Amino acid sequence: MNPYIDDDLATLAEHVRRFAVGRVAPGFLERDTTRVLDRTLMREMGQMGFIAPELPEQSGGQGLGCLAAGVIHEEIARADLSLSYINLLASLNGQILAHHGKPEVVQHWLKKLTQGEALIAIALTEPRGGSDAGSLRLKMERVGDHYVLNGEKTSISAADQADAAVVFARTGTVESGAHGVSAVLVPMDLPGITRNRFDCHGQRAIGRGSLFFENVKVPVDHLLGQEGKGFVQVMQGFDFSRALIGLQVLAVARVALEETWEYVAQRHSFGQPLSAFQGVSHPLAEWDTQVVAARLLCLQTLWLKDKGAPHTAEAAMCKWWGPKLAYDVIHQCLLMFGHGGYDHGLMEQRLRDVLGFQIGDGTAQIMKTIVARTRAGRAAVPI
Repeated sequence: MNPYIDDDLATLAEHVRRFAVGRVAPGFLERDTTRVLDRTLMREMGQMGFIAPELPEQSGGQGLGCLAAGVIHEEIARADLSLSYINLLASLNGQILAHHGKPEVVQHWLKKLTQGEALIAIALTEPRGGSDAGSLRLKMERVGDHYVLNGEKTSISAADQADAAVVFARTGTVESGAHGVSAVLVPMDLPGITRNRFDCHGQRAIGRGSLFFENVKVPVDHLLGQEGKGFVQVMQGFDFSRALIGLQVLAVARVALEETWEYVAQRHSFGQPLSAFQGVSHPLAEWDTQVVAARLLCLQTLWLKDKGAPHTAEAAMCKWWGPKLAYDVIHQCLLMFGHGGYDHGLMEQRLRDVLGFQIGDGTAQIMKTIVARTRAGRAAVPI
C-alpha cells in the first residue's frame, strides 16, 4: 500500500506500463545503437495523454497533477530511461511556458508539446559553467522588437533534435549575477543557429550537444518571465523536474532489482540457489530498502507540489540521492549477473544511462548546498 498512489493513479500506472512493455521496451537497445529518438513513439505517447498530463486542459494537458506525471514518468523510464527524457523535458518546459510565457506565443508550443509533436530543450549550461548563473556569458541584446543572441550553450539534452529551446541569456551586466539573466523561448529553425552532438556514454537516444547562436533574432514577445529575472523566476520549476529525475532513475533501479532477485533465486551454486547465500541476498535487501525509501521521498515531493507546499529541500534530496543510489544499485545488480551482466545489453546500458544524472541537471554538491541553505538559511551557507 502506497500512501501517495491511490486507486486511480495505480490504474493509470498499469495502463502506462502495458504501453511501455509493448511499445517502448522492444526498441530499447536499438535506440541506444542508432542514437535516434523515435518520433512515432513520442506522438503515440502524446495521443495517449502521457506527456505533461499535469498541465491544464487549455494548455493541452489533462490537469491531473504532478503525482500523475510522476507515475507516468517512472513507467516509461522502466522501459527506456533515454526515451523518458521526453516526459522530463515536456513537464519542465511545459511548466515554464505555461507560467511565464505570453499565451499568444506559448499556447501553440504547449499543444504541440503535449501532443508529442514537438521537443523543447532547456539551454542553461555554458562552457564556463552551468549551476553558477553569475558566470553565464551568452548575450541577449534588445534591438527594436527583437532580441539578438550571441554565444554558446553546451551539454544540452536533445540539442540536435529539439524543435525549440528555453534559453538562458545575459541581458544585464556580469556584475549583476543571476539577476541579469533572462529566459527566452527560441525556435531552433531561426537563422544563425548551429548545433552539434556529443558522443556520450549513455542516454544516447536523446543525446546531448552544443547550441551556437550567431546574431539570432528572437521576437521580444518570446521572453519568459521578466527581463533580468528569468533565472530567478524560471528556476523555481526545477524543483518539479528534480523529483521527476529521482523517480526516473529509481524506476530503472527497481526493474534491475526485480530481475536480479529472480536471477539469484533461479541460479544455483554449490547445490543451492544464489539467494541462499547471505553475501548475495543481504546486499540486495539493503539496496531494495533504500530504493523503496528514496522513491517515497520523490512521491512525497510531488505530493507537496500538488498541495502548493514548500518542497525545495526535498526536491534537491531527490536529485542528489536518486541518481547516486540508482547507479550503485544497478552496478551491484550487474555484478550479480557476472559476465552476463557485463556483456552489452540491458543491465550495462542502464548503468550508462543513469550515470549521466550525477553530472547534469544539477550536481550532488549543488543539491546538498540547496538542502543546507533551506535548513540553515542562505546567510549561513553563502556558497
